[in-house]
Amino acid sequence: MTSEGASGGVDGAVGSARDGAVGGAAATGPVAFIGLGHMGAPMAANLARAGVDVRGFDLSAEAVGHAHEAGVPIAASAAEAVAGARVVITMLPVGRHVLSAYSGSGDGGGDAGLLAVAAPGTLFIECSTIAVDDARRAHDLAVAAGHRSIDAPVSGGVMGAEAATLAFMVGGDDADVAEARPLLEAMGRRVVHCGGPGLGQAAKVCNNMILGVSMIAVSEAFVLGERLGLTHDSLFEVAANASGQCWALTTNCPVPGPVPASPANRDYQPGFASALMAKDLDLAAQAIASTGVHAEAGSLAAEIYKRFAAGDGAMRDFSAIITDIRERSGGVSASPEGPTA
Repeated sequence: MTSEGASGGVDGAVGSARDGAVGGAAATGPVAFIGLGHMGAPMAANLARAGVDVRGFDLSAEAVGHAHEAGVPIAASAAEAVAGARVVITMLPVGRHVLSAYSGSGDGGGDAGLLAVAAPGTLFIECSTIAVDDARRAHDLAVAAGHRSIDAPVSGGVMGAEAATLAFMVGGDDADVAEARPLLEAMGRRVVHCGGPGLGQAAKVCNNMILGVSMIAVSEAFVLGERLGLTHDSLFEVAANASGQCWALTTNCPVPGPVPASPANRDYQPGFASALMAKDLDLAAQAIASTGVHAEAGSLAAEIYKRFAAGDGAMRDFSAIITDIRERSGGVSASPEGPTA
């Protein structure tokens, strides 16, 4: 029951973590936070700083130690964290971990499972990035057990989690989303109610499919520009102010120089790791298959990032896909000043 890694995507929010009770968050009653990894620990810490009675738990002793150092009160078990809690927040790696944690079957759920331990009517807030079908299954399990449930995946990565500037894409009933909002606003800057159960995950999948496809297109354009003799700066100046403008270009530019804050200037240290992009695009591919949508670009992007993340690219920023494109184009190398053969 370990929290997922630096889930990312497009989120331009800026700010700093809140101190003290925020927007009534402290009035919601005890909150169990299950999954204290790279994302979960700072999110739970921000709730604690907002005055919320948080009880955190993770199966990883290392994760628990980091969360405790960050100010998160730790329960001895998931059952202890959930018992008597008004709200249960989960931040776990993949859908099967969420479903097993809810039901108590398989890996990570404990003997009884969170749903069996929780008091009747508990609000479950599922913040992991998982398949839409898994999110709806988790919702159905919670409701069948006498609870309430919303899905609220995040965008913004570890930096957003630490700074309490995450964006939440939320699916669920109006009343449940309204009750969860003060807690979400203590952990983030933007909360978008996308519709009913599972539609928060649907929005996350669609958004990150756009991001993956656009990063591949931007990277291919830069490599093509290098071959044609364009400098990075000249191509950026044109595209950033013309119809090629997009977040992958102007915020996360895959070449060093034009955007000093982009990971390309730090040897592609993530950021948003390619392994996580591959995961999100795989979720998109699953959704494409289940709906029968003819989405060639999204499906191809999933294959490209899966291949890249299977090797050394896994822990590099997703913009490092440009290095793979160069290698497959015959080993073109480039500097910020322009291309070299």
